[in-house]
Amino acid sequence: MIRPTLRAALLFAATPLLAFVVLALNGDLWPYAIDPGLVVLACIGVDAALGAPFRGLSVDVQSPARVYVGTTLDVVVTIVQSGRTRARRYGVLGEWTGPVDPPRLSEAIVESDGGAVSRVAIAAARRGVIAIEAVWLRWRGPLGLTERVRRVATQKRIEILPDVRSIQANALHFVTREAIDGIKVQTQKGEGAEFDALRDHVPGLDNRFIDWKQSAKHRKLLSKEFKIERNHQVVLAYDTGRLMSQPVGELTRLDHAIHAGLQLGWISLRHGDFVGAFAFDARVRQFVQPARGARYFLQLQRGASQLGYHPEETNFTLGLAELNVRLKRRALVILFTEFVDTTTAQLLLESVQRMANRHAVVFVTLRDSVLADCVNAPPRDFRAVAEALVARDFARERAVVLERLQRMGVHCLEAPAHGLAVGLVNRYLMIKQRGLL
Repeated sequence: MIRPTLRAALLFAATPLLAFVVLALNGDLWPYAIDPGLVVLACIGVDAALGAPFRGLSVDVQSPARVYVGTTLDVVVTIVQSGRTRARRYGVLGEWTGPVDPPRLSEAIVESDGGAVSRVAIAAARRGVIAIEAVWLRWRGPLGLTERVRRVATQKRIEILPDVRSIQANALHFVTREAIDGIKVQTQKGEGAEFDALRDHVPGLDNRFIDWKQSAKHRKLLSKEFKIERNHQVVLAYDTGRLMSQPVGELTRLDHAIHAGLQLGWISLRHGDFVGAFAFDARVRQFVQPARGARYFLQLQRGASQLGYHPEETNFTLGLAELNVRLKRRALVILFTEFVDTTTAQLLLESVQRMANRHAVVFVTLRDSVLADCVNAPPRDFRAVAEALVARDFARERAVVLERLQRMGVHCLEAPAHGLAVGLVNRYLMIKQRGLL
């Protein structure tokens, strides 16, 4: 498409004013009053003819097939013009859809008989799929009176996946216990129900584990040692409602929960447990049947990448009741959710209590630094004082809800975003070691 620029429109609009001035000075020049407009039109035609033709222009678009959420990707646009033409400045604008910011115009300068590369940066702040439909190019003629616009269809898709690059590296700190000289400890002691061995009873050991029959036989106190049990079910329950779509730092609450859940899933699979996933808001969005094996982690990652952001309010009664029905045996349910105050958390408390009667439940929520900053902010004006009072009320109500959950026997974890994964894994190991499943 070829169209005139703003410069050409202004020049053509000035020709009637020029003709009016000429006629005002000398009325005998009226046969030449139309000449300035014809000159401008001729210049526009020459500029359009001298512009780079469409057929001599080739465009190549390169983009990664998948990226991780929270990173920035580059769409590389390579422009090559053939034939003897002067150096031109091209404007590059992407046409895409997905969970990203609107595209911005970038520029590329192509030298004569050469090519240029333009990089369009895209910030992947949320999971989903970016569909790059086309790339628009715009360049002007040598006089700047016309510009040409070309649309290059690409049909490229980029998947934004949960960031799992550091999961295996971080998991090694939990699953690898190395002694001196590189000897690995293969057994893991705990308070489970699987008997491992007898040992001499020494001060500091729990008296409940003394084997009185064997102690009488050997005429000395002996205590039982147990192994940490395996083959337990661990279910990662994600709340995908409105509150979980709020950003905390660079990512949303749901993305932080997914990263922590995948970290825990990797370690649980390495410990020999069955790991599944469940997602709900106003209705059930996903259920991944618990299974075990290191290869099953890819299915967990694929399922987590498909979780969307939904503006509906979360129906805890429906979601947790459905999960309770689908679980046929006792399991460790990791519930990633968020609440505002005691009023909105009332149905949450009732549903979690019914879930805790059959299963071990870990209630996981993010600690928002905004509340702490508002409470600790210096009272510079009336607005700051009012915000501090409101933030303190919210913090107090959160503490009340968490205390009520702990009285129900629910394990509560409220941690900042950067320490959520480590705190969750430590809580899981503690539950396994104490045999609470």
